[in-house]
Amino acid sequence: MERRTIGAGALSAGAVGLGCMPMSWGYSGSRRRGDESARAVHRALDLGSSLLDTADMYGPFTNELLVGRVVRERRDEAFVATKVGLLAGDQHLVANGRPGYVRRACDASLRRLQTDVIDLYQLHRADPEVPVEETWGAMAELVQAGKVRALGLCALGARGGRRSSAHLHEPTLRQLTRVQQVFPVGAVQAELSVWSPEALASLLPWCASRNITFLAAMPLGNGYLTGTLTPGQGFEPDDMRAHHPRFTAEMMAANQPIVAGLRRIAARHGATVAQIALAWVLAQGKQVIAVPGAKQERWVTENAGATGIHLTPEDLAEVASLPGALGSWD
Repeated sequence: MERRTIGAGALSAGAVGLGCMPMSWGYSGSRRRGDESARAVHRALDLGSSLLDTADMYGPFTNELLVGRVVRERRDEAFVATKVGLLAGDQHLVANGRPGYVRRACDASLRRLQTDVIDLYQLHRADPEVPVEETWGAMAELVQAGKVRALGLCALGARGGRRSSAHLHEPTLRQLTRVQQVFPVGAVQAELSVWSPEALASLLPWCASRNITFLAAMPLGNGYLTGTLTPGQGFEPDDMRAHHPRFTAEMMAANQPIVAGLRRIAARHGATVAQIALAWVLAQGKQVIAVPGAKQERWVTENAGATGIHLTPEDLAEVASLPGALGSWD
């Protein structure tokens, strides 16, 4: 698999990584299988999808434990990325960016991941009660202590308001400008997909101009861009899509033209819809690494195959002509 650099270039990982969150959090709990998920992580490493993206809050904690089972056996093949700064409470999330907490959380993540160093330590969310420079400074101390190799920041979500706009990532850009003065940013993680392209307006160009890696989260649109979901199929109550404005039966039906367009391109390449969606993400720049979530070997294998697909200018123009995604607010 093609490898892409992380940050200044001393580190690298496969162009398609593995988002491990669905194995433990956010999606249907009844479909989680620890052994099956561990096999999926092994398969990712077999294929060169070396970036394993997790977080202490996924579970909470259980996702890092799961990933750690594999990392313990194959540390040299894995690029371990985890996150700090967000706590999962009862029906709500709470940010904690206090330096003391960051240091304790890192030590706990190292234990769960069964490694002595985290390749990429990401600030999940900035704490509004703590200057982000203080949080980032504590994270920088972890690099100096040899516990972390590079630092990353996760952008605020794309669905905070009624409709996405060109100014969506301005708060994140302000945070990045501030923390960059404390310690270099190695990577920025934000949503980027055919149906959520907002990062292309300002966030991705900001990263590209500074040789900062962009980790494309949710590149398959929470599964919608795989073409395998049926409008009206319903989701379990603990599945985030049960409350997502684009996953009502009406909106899933209304957004089918997006999938249909990707399917036409896939037919020309002998590929799947998901592979075309990922190939589009990878085509947005050499500093982009796609991080699709998956918990089964077959999906990991399919996703990794996207690196062998090279979209033509005509393909990219066709994607650009597809209608924008609709949500229930539309």
